[in-house]
Amino acid sequence: MPVFEYLDYYLSMLIWVVAIPVGLYAFIHALLQRADAFTAVDKLTKPAWCGITGVGALLLVISVGGPVASLAILWLVALCAVLVYLVDVRPKVVEVQQGGGGRW
Repeated sequence: MPVFEYLDYYLSMLIWVVAIPVGLYAFIHALLQRADAFTAVDKLTKPAWCGITGVGALLLVISVGGPVASLAILWLVALCAVLVYLVDVRPKVVEVQQGGGGRW
């Protein structure tokens, strides 16, 4: 069973390594959106989401130890914040900027 001995470690490291570009993408996406789009979809303001995703991306980048560091909870919180933006806020902001007509 030596193959599975460190499986949780490698899986956590893989998630952390993939989370870094995801966090950077979310931050850049939030920066490039119009400010009125955030308020039009009843979400926090653009500066708030830029701050949330920016701090999240920064925490993901500086958590050098990844999942084995003493403050590993920070990168997990940062990943959750970034994923909330990508899953909840981003689609609505993009939809309102495209006119909300849907894709046909």
